[in-house]
Amino acid sequence: MLTLEWESEGLQTVGIVVIIFASLKLLHLLGLIDFSEDTVEDEMEMATVRHRPEALELLEAQSKFTKKELQILYRGFKNECPSGVVNEETFKEIYSQFFPQGDSTTYAHFLFNAFDTDHNGSVSFEDFVMGLSILLRGTVQEKLNWAFNLYDINKDGYITKEEMLDIMKAIYDMMGKCTYPVLKEDAPRQHVETFFQKMDKNRDGVVTIDEFIESCQKDENIMRSMQLFENVI
Repeated sequence: MLTLEWESEGLQTVGIVVIIFASLKLLHLLGLIDFSEDTVEDEMEMATVRHRPEALELLEAQSKFTKKELQILYRGFKNECPSGVVNEETFKEIYSQFFPQGDSTTYAHFLFNAFDTDHNGSVSFEDFVMGLSILLRGTVQEKLNWAFNLYDINKDGYITKEEMLDIMKAIYDMMGKCTYPVLKEDAPRQHVETFFQKMDKNRDGVVTIDEFIESCQKDENIMRSMQLFENVI
């Protein structure tokens, strides 16, 4: 069981860590990465360049993965997703396995929309690679931009209290009984208020990308969380 200690000062850290950790788990459950070191070299030997080498070379230039890493990722992706895309239901099914004590449906929906950059209702291998490249190996600025995009549900360039409350409720619902101490019913709203007191510098009721990044960069907990899952593949 996954246990997290929820503190007001660590609110943003929890949200960002869940984003990265859940995304990493999604990769593992899809068969795209294996945490056992003795299988990596075998997988590299089995990977071939028969699958769209031009596309892989382009992704290598655009992402922070090597060609061999992309070959492994693509091979696993095609084995698990023969259609070449992942739909929202797949996200929901995988997160329901990862968080059996809670309801991960809403969070999986938000995360799927963040990966589905062209908003066509599916996540392609290219979408997946570019998102993971940022989450696992991107700069702090890139990771925070990605997190802001997740929180900015309607993509208007601002995070409102309503949007942040939706995200917080989704995270709390997903964690379910795994949180410690047990959360009060009004905890999501209280955390949203803390979030805005800290980040809404001009008190206009919304958080801009500049306010978000500036506040996060000043928070040591958030900066540490940005480095948790680098170079895992």
